Amino acid sequence: MEYKADHVPMNTRTYPYQGLKEDDQSTVITVVPNVPPVRDHLPWSIFNFFYMNFCCLGFVALVFSVKSRDRKLMRDTEGARRYGSTARSLNIAATVLNTLLYIIIIALMFGGVIGAGKMLHAQSVNPYHHG
Repeated sequence: MEYKADHVPMNTRTYPYQGLKEDDQSTVITVVPNVPPVRDHLPWSIFNFFYMNFCCLGFVALVFSVKSRDRKLMRDTEGARRYGSTARSLNIAATVLNTLLYIIIIALMFGGVIGAGKMLHAQSVNPYHHG
């Protein structure tokens, strides 16, 4: 049988607004935009808070990480991204400053500039000894 262009059936199934029969099945596909997950840097902030809290930068980074996680739970991805970015910057600053501080202290100890322990020990043995 030959069909003309205006008589060709395009779809033999029923449309959603026409209702479904019992034996018909439907599949719903939800398309979500491909957005990378928001990073809140919470583990790094916790580490910096407990071990590298230079000038309270670790504490402030922890606050921003928690705010980022709260925004993420509220589905405010833009706010979560801003707070996460600030937390990352504060974590970088705290890590770099603490690492430099530790390197300077170790270098001064090896250089003999920080010899307070030796000087205090000498004064406790002989209080009149200055050297």
